[in-house]
Parts: sequence; C-alpha cells; structure tokens
Amino acid sequence: MQAVRFHGRGGQGAKTASRILGTAAFLEGYQAQDSPIYGAERRGAPVAAFTRIAKEPIRERGLIARPDLVVIADASLIDDPAARVLDGIDERTAVFVNSSLTAEQLGAQTSHAGRLTTLDLTDIALQQFGKRGAISALLGAVAGRLVGLRRESIHEAIARELADFGLAAPVIERNQTVALQCYDAVRTVSVVAGAPQPIAPAQLQVPTYEPPTRGTARISAAANSVLRETGGWRTFRPVLVPDKCNGCWLCFAYCPDGVISMNKDDRPVIDYDHCKGCQICVHECPTEALVAEREKEGAVAWKAK
Repeated sequence: MQAVRFHGRGGQGAKTASRILGTAAFLEGYQAQDSPIYGAERRGAPVAAFTRIAKEPIRERGLIARPDLVVIADASLIDDPAARVLDGIDERTAVFVNSSLTAEQLGAQTSHAGRLTTLDLTDIALQQFGKRGAISALLGAVAGRLVGLRRESIHEAIARELADFGLAAPVIERNQTVALQCYDAVRTVSVVAGAPQPIAPAQLQVPTYEPPTRGTARISAAANSVLRETGGWRTFRPVLVPDKCNGCWLCFAYCPDGVISMNKDDRPVIDYDHCKGCQICVHECPTEALVAEREKEGAVAWKAK
C-alpha cells in the first residue's frame, strides 16, 4: 500500500488534491481511500488530507502517521509547529514541496536531500491563470506522477473532481493542461510502499465532572488570540499603495480578524504578525490601493524526524 499525506493551508486545495489522486488510482483499478482533517479552520490555517492506494482492500483508517510520500503545498508549513508536516518522516520517505527553492537548497541541512523534490506550483499558477487560486489540480498531478499513475488517469480525475465544484468546461480544461505540464516537469523520486501500520485501539476516556465554578467554559488564552502569531499562514500579503488610498475605511470594516487599524491620516496599518492573508481587504478596496504581493521565501532547514 502507498500512503500519501498532503499538507496545505486552507484554500490551497490539499483536500481536493487528495481526492484527485484517489480518483486517478481508482480509475487504474486500484483500491483507493482519501480523507481530510481540518475541523472548523479558516483560509490560511494548516490542514491535512490522506490518500491510501493499494491492490488489495484497505483495512486501515484514520490519519497517516508513517507516510510513504508527503506533499507540502506551502513551504512555510515546514517551520509551523502546529502543522507537524515532518512527523513520521524517515530516510525512505519521499517529500514534495511547492517551493521556489531547489531540492538542494531546501535540503541543504539534511542527509535526506535525495528523497526531496520541489516545483514552484504557485508561480506556475500565477503565470498560467493570471491570478491567485487553488493549486489542487497541480498538486494532484504531481502526487500522481510520484506514485506512478498515468497521465490519462490524472486528466480524467481532474475533470471529475473539478466538475463537482460547478466549474465551466474551459476552466477545467485549462486546469488539466497546466496540471499535466507540472506532471511532466516535476523531478521524480521513488516512492517506496511501506508495510501497513497497526493502529492501537483508542482507550475510553471518562470525563470528570466539575462544578460550574470550575467547569464553566471560558476562553483564557485561545489559539486565535494575540498570543498566536498567524502571519505565517500567508502566501500573499496585502500591501498598501498610499497614493491610491482615499481613506474610506472599508478595509478596516471588512477585515475578519481585526488586524487593520487606521492612522491619524485615515490610512490603513496592517498587523502582519496576525494577518492571515485572506485578501478580503484587497478584494473590497474600491480604489485598488491594496494589492496582493507574494511572500518571499527564504532558506528553510528541512530535517527528517
């Protein structure tokens, strides 16, 4: 069995990519299973999805602790302790990272650089689609290439999965074309199927009753408070073009996280430590004074754990 774990940020399409991979495998006669885990997260938050592919019935369920292939949709997740993208990786694990850095640059500080491959899918999407968007079809195509699936299966799987979103045929065809370009462009690394991992049965937890003075729900230090810097969730940041701003305050009003304040000149000031990069302010700005600028990617130390 081949076990593939996808890591991405909300809105990048990791869940759909896992479905594309599972559908493509099913079209080739394999048993396939895919499932996401993301709870009630919002755009930019770390999410994960899992795909299992086998010739025999798949008895395992749940998350994949020891993956054969890890697909990382955003290199910034590597340094995010909440994402845990490196959990369960060892010398045999193949890793793909959507990154502008080469595998050698990204793996410079690890002895496992030979198991790492990269391709800048975000840049390809910007060039081919002309705007930001989900890279689900591109991720699914790259994952399919790495596990050895055929181009024809990937092509059909993209059509089936994207059709469920109600996309127009020309849009789906464009995704198919660009995805297969990525399929051909990615440098392959071998994906070695591991042995099935036994799953320990969960132990029953019995809650202890507490009186209202102690048991009443309250928030003292929530994960979305100022104590949790969520600026690392961004792929694109909103940047102000001062000459175009008319001080209308719409960006302040529409920001869902309250990270935009206004200075004495009625110009927005963005708290980049907590801005998640949802780009609502960019979309709502009537004068296009806020523009989306891609985050610059620095050197990342990739280490197997």
